[in-house]
Amino acid sequence: MTSLAVNGVTCRGKVLTLDSMNPNVRRVEYAVRGPIVQRAVQIEKELREGVKKPFTEVIKANIGDAHAMGQKPITFFRQVLALCSYPDLLEDNKFPEDAKKRARRILDACGGHSIGAYSASQGIECIRQDVARYIEKRDGGIPSNPDNIYLSTGASDAIVTMLKLLVCGEGRDRTGVMISIPQYPLYSAALADLGAVQINYYLDEDKCWGLDVTELRRALNAAKQHCKPRVLCIINPGNPTGQVQSRECIEDVIRFAKEENLFLMADEVYQDNVYAKGCKFHSFKKVLFEMGPEYSSSLEMASFHSTSKCYMGECGFRGGYMEVLNMDPEVKAQLTKLVSVRLCPPVSGQAMLDLVVNPPLPDEPSYASYVKERTAVLAALAEKSHLTEEMFNTVPGITCNPVQGAMYTFPRITLPQKAIAKAQEEGQAPDMLYCMKLLEEEGICLVPGSGFGQKEGTFHFRMTILPPTEKLKVVLQKIRDFHLRFTQEFS
Repeated sequence: MTSLAVNGVTCRGKVLTLDSMNPNVRRVEYAVRGPIVQRAVQIEKELREGVKKPFTEVIKANIGDAHAMGQKPITFFRQVLALCSYPDLLEDNKFPEDAKKRARRILDACGGHSIGAYSASQGIECIRQDVARYIEKRDGGIPSNPDNIYLSTGASDAIVTMLKLLVCGEGRDRTGVMISIPQYPLYSAALADLGAVQINYYLDEDKCWGLDVTELRRALNAAKQHCKPRVLCIINPGNPTGQVQSRECIEDVIRFAKEENLFLMADEVYQDNVYAKGCKFHSFKKVLFEMGPEYSSSLEMASFHSTSKCYMGECGFRGGYMEVLNMDPEVKAQLTKLVSVRLCPPVSGQAMLDLVVNPPLPDEPSYASYVKERTAVLAALAEKSHLTEEMFNTVPGITCNPVQGAMYTFPRITLPQKAIAKAQEEGQAPDMLYCMKLLEEEGICLVPGSGFGQKEGTFHFRMTILPPTEKLKVVLQKIRDFHLRFTQEFS
């Protein structure tokens, strides 16, 4: 620590500097809210201050934030949350009886009958029971134990908690975690923060971002030279790539994880978002149990779900859950201890999750409107997934795989050599140059593929398909015009 004398008084330098702070935190990068998004916020401010731009608004297609993009909340969910937040409304006859009944049940499970009270660290017991019933129903009757369910602050919180438990060792014994490339930057950021070794396995763009066990084995064997691979992370349906894994692929992954003695983490937050004909969501747990006791009794696994995606899009409530399987009971006690340190997940998020896993039943007054709203959201997303793929594939220099599921497309862009050279001169990734220029000229905020990882020499961007259909058409047209102009400028 340096000391400076000012007017005879010794002033010490800052305790916390870039050199003295935790070096792991400095290594963390999170492209989804990175420099492009920061610039987008600045541009919005400039527009409000009257600065003239070639556009009147910034369209943020960088993040899967459905309500920010204009998606309407599911009425029943918000009615129950309103009743839970302000119980005096239970006397109001504007609210349907099933919403009131659900709100009373949630409030009865809360300390002091208030969602402002802390809950148990693992989550409210009756909500964990509802989650277990939801999983059983989803998986065709395969049992789920509420004691294996941990409610969380969105899925992200549970994923990071699980990684904390798994990461240990020094040098060549450090934990290696296998993540798909392209990946969702939560994983690379968490691994950097925890000082774990990131093991990249590549999805096959030419096979609609398919996952091949041969590639898993290649990545694992290469990593064994410098770390101890212990964890395999899978995102299905995929983010940022939008692929949906076949049942056969899931079986192959489970066999591989068992053979190599890996802990399997299945990120399944987009499980309702499947659009392509012939594609179907298969949960890893269901496939695991259908493969028989040889697998289901021994493979250690955690799976994750969230209120933020699917048809709900309730990102701000931060509701989620994790189910753990075949976990050593002593480790499970440590997991319970770890989640107790942060007291409990937001109780409003837990309430929202309860409605997602336990929606209105066919004989209840809110059922018809719930089904109508849910169906409309998913149908619109399916339409937008096809529209996006078709439009991009008409643009010379852009190729786009089918958006089979989730909420994003990850098109490949061909960039002229002059643009690549200019980016290198400026010390930035070529697709960062592309996306920054798109933002400045058209007001569209996308995330460069380099923020997710991609094969050397290829360039992409991730775009959400969430904007309303008419606005999405405008966005796609603007990207098309920009791409042609950009290619011309650097040809």
